[in-house]
Amino acid sequence: MPDDIQRAVAERAADRREQRDAYENNKLFKRLARQVGQAIADYTMIEEGDRVMVCLSGGKDSYALLDILLRLRERAPIHFDIVAVNLDQKQPGFPDHILPEYLTRRGVPYHIETQDTYSIVKRLVPEGKTTCSLCSRLRRGVLYRVAGELGATKIALGHHRDDIVQTVFLNLFYGGKLKGMPPKLQSDDGRNIVIRPLAYVKEADLENYAELREFPIIPCNLCGSQPNLKRAEMKALIRDWEKRFPGRVDNMFNALSSVVPSHLMDRELFDFAGLKASGRADPAGDIAFDEDPCGADGETGVAGDPQAIRFIP
Repeated sequence: MPDDIQRAVAERAADRREQRDAYENNKLFKRLARQVGQAIADYTMIEEGDRVMVCLSGGKDSYALLDILLRLRERAPIHFDIVAVNLDQKQPGFPDHILPEYLTRRGVPYHIETQDTYSIVKRLVPEGKTTCSLCSRLRRGVLYRVAGELGATKIALGHHRDDIVQTVFLNLFYGGKLKGMPPKLQSDDGRNIVIRPLAYVKEADLENYAELREFPIIPCNLCGSQPNLKRAEMKALIRDWEKRFPGRVDNMFNALSSVVPSHLMDRELFDFAGLKASGRADPAGDIAFDEDPCGADGETGVAGDPQAIRFIP
């Protein structure tokens, strides 16, 4: 085949690949924008006139959060301001020029807060111990103060769906609590509202989006590289479940918004002491345990024994 024909074939193939990639990339952004927009609407995260402080760490999640909020704001039916904030914790070798250059290029108002929390953590936490807990408490305190100084009405964090599920299991396994990471809550100091617009977004989609958008990722050498973190264990466990049983993580996540207090044990959430028989059939009573979740095909008992429940893995 002549060289000019080979070049033409190669160019056409490259054009087709480029068109296919553009199509897939557009689908990814539309999915992320829909999920973020839905989360914002479901929990009334952003309102008219809000000043949203987006906490930018330099990781894929916070970059994606800022990027999607900026693009959603262009067609939002309400007006709100965005200011990006980064906490420079004075980690050795931290490339402090990357975020200012990126934010200036994007035309985003920003504030870099410099606080040497790195030295505090290294001084107080013994070598080999996990630094995440102390580091996060120090970081939260600084960010809450900065939010007040900047007049922010909302503090936006980049936690995604997988973070939320992992937090539930961390609290369950290690904290002895049924407690998660809500999409919206009041901050520890009672003066701020914290929002998580990525609450419905899968981490795998954020990884692909970060690669697509070519964010200048800054690795965290203080905590992210520590081995044997409990959160990393939960992440590996949940990813293994999802690989073996596709859809399992979606079910766990959906369960967080479908809570039945009468079927748990918290006496502050449900009045067990005042519970009396009403004399009326209740579909949410004990029969709730004999429905589909106990069997893959809807059969919940063993023939001849209505009390037996057959568990199918």
